[in-house]
Amino acid sequence: MTNSKYAAFVALDPFFDIVMQGLAGAVDGDHYFDTIAADAVFEYRYIFPGWPQKIEGREALMALYSGYGNDIVLHSADGLVVHRSQDPRVIIIEYEVHGRSVTTGNAYDNRFISVVTIEDRKIVHWRDYMDSLAAWTGPAGQRAVVSAGHRRIFH
Repeated sequence: MTNSKYAAFVALDPFFDIVMQGLAGAVDGDHYFDTIAADAVFEYRYIFPGWPQKIEGREALMALYSGYGNDIVLHSADGLVVHRSQDPRVIIIEYEVHGRSVTTGNAYDNRFISVVTIEDRKIVHWRDYMDSLAAWTGPAGQRAVVSAGHRRIFH
C-alpha cells in the first residue's frame, strides 16, 4: 500500500493493509493516513513507557509513527474480525500483527482491538487496546525500558 508520499512508513504496511480491509467501504482514502480526519483523536488504552495515552490530529499521529521501522518491521497481519456497533458510526476491528526487531531479529507478535468512529467517511476517533504483555516482553518493550523517550513501539 506504500506510495512515495508515505514511503517513510513502509515498516507498518501490514498494519495499514489490515486496517483498510477492516474499514473497507466505510472510509475514503487510498492509504490509512488519508482516511484520518485532520483533527482525529487517538486513545491508547494501555500504559507503556514512552507511549502517549492520547494523540490529537493526523499530523501528530504521523509524527508518532515516524521512524517505526528503526525498531520493528512488520511482515504480516492477520486474524481480522470486524464487528458492527449499535452506533452506525462505530466499527470494531480485531487483528494481529507480526514482525521482527530490527536490532535483535526477535519476533514481535501482538493482538489488537480498535474501536473506530467514522464521520463523513473519515476516522475521527480511534480507541486502541492491545496485548500489553506481548508489547512489554517483545523487542520494542525491551528497548522502551532503556529509552524513556521512546515513542515508536506499537502496530
